[in-house]
Amino acid sequence: MKSIHSGIWPTMVTPFTKNKEIDYLAVEKLIDFYHQRGVAGIFAVCQSSEMFQLDLEEKKSLAKFIVQKVPDGMQVIVSGHTAEELDEQVREAEEIMCPGTDAYVILPNRFAAPDESDDVLIEKMEAFLRRFPDVPLGIYECPYPYKRLLTPKVLRACAASKRFLFIKDTCCSLEQIAEKLQIIKGSGIKLFNANSATLLESLKLGADGYSGVMANFHPELYAWLYHNFRSEPEKAEKLQQFLGSGSLAEYQYYPVNAKYNLSLQGVPMEISSRVLEEELFTESKRKEIAQLNELSAMIRGGLYGDEEKWKPIYDDAGLIRRNDV
Repeated sequence: MKSIHSGIWPTMVTPFTKNKEIDYLAVEKLIDFYHQRGVAGIFAVCQSSEMFQLDLEEKKSLAKFIVQKVPDGMQVIVSGHTAEELDEQVREAEEIMCPGTDAYVILPNRFAAPDESDDVLIEKMEAFLRRFPDVPLGIYECPYPYKRLLTPKVLRACAASKRFLFIKDTCCSLEQIAEKLQIIKGSGIKLFNANSATLLESLKLGADGYSGVMANFHPELYAWLYHNFRSEPEKAEKLQQFLGSGSLAEYQYYPVNAKYNLSLQGVPMEISSRVLEEELFTESKRKEIAQLNELSAMIRGGLYGDEEKWKPIYDDAGLIRRNDV
C-alpha cells in the first residue's frame, strides 16, 4: 500500500462566489498557493471545506477538480460522507472517490451516535471497509456534529485492519497523542496533529506533521517547523510560541477569516461562506487578521530571508525538500 507524505496538510477551504457557488478559478489559485508554500498534500472536502453544506454533486466535482489540478508530487486526500445511514455514506464515498486520490478519510462520528459504544462504531467501520476493499483510508476526529475521539480500542481496530494511512488528530492532548503513537507504531499509519499549541511537542513524540486550519494562514511557517525542529531547536521553540498564540484565529470567525487572509496574500477569492454570515466579519476582526498576516510575513522573513525558499522542488520519486528548508 502507498504511503502518505509526512509534513503539512492544510484542511482546504472552499472558495465561493458572492452567489455562494463554488469558485473553481479561486480553487485553482488556492492549490497553487499551497504548492508555493511547501505543503506535503491537501485534505479536501473536509469540515473546513464546508462539506456538510455541499451537496453530493458538488463534493464529487470539487474532489475531481482538485485531484486534476495538483502538481506532481503533491498528494490529495478527501472525505465527504456526511449522511446518517451507512448505506448512504457508502453511496457518497462511491461518488466522491476519484482516480488520483491518495486516501479516503472516514469520520468516526458518522458511524456511531454519541450514546453508542465503540463496538457499534467498529462494526459499522468494518462494514464500510468491506465495501471498499482496495481503497487506502484515513480517519479524522471531526468535531462536527459532535467530536468522537479515537479510543485505544477503535485505534487498535484501525491498525489491525491494515487499511489506514492517515489520522487527523484533534484530541489536543499530548498524553493521548503519545498513547496513540504507541498503538500505531509499525502499522504504517501516520498521525497528523490538528492542534497548533501542542504541535512542536507532538513532533518530538513522533507525530508526522500538521493537518489543521492554520495552514490556511501561514503554511510555510508550519513547514519550517516540521523540517527544522531538530536542527534548530531554539528557533523552533520561538516559532512554536507564535504558532500557538496565532492559532487563536481559529476561534475568531473561521473559515471567513481564513478566506480573507488568503485574499490578502494574493489568492483571489470572496469571503463568502455557507456556514457563517460574512456581514458579521467586522472591521475589528478584519484588522486582527490583517495584523496577524503582517506579523506572519515578518517572521517568515526572519526564517527564510527575502527568497521564497519554502518552495518545494520535485524529482521522479516525488516531493524533495530543499536542504535549507
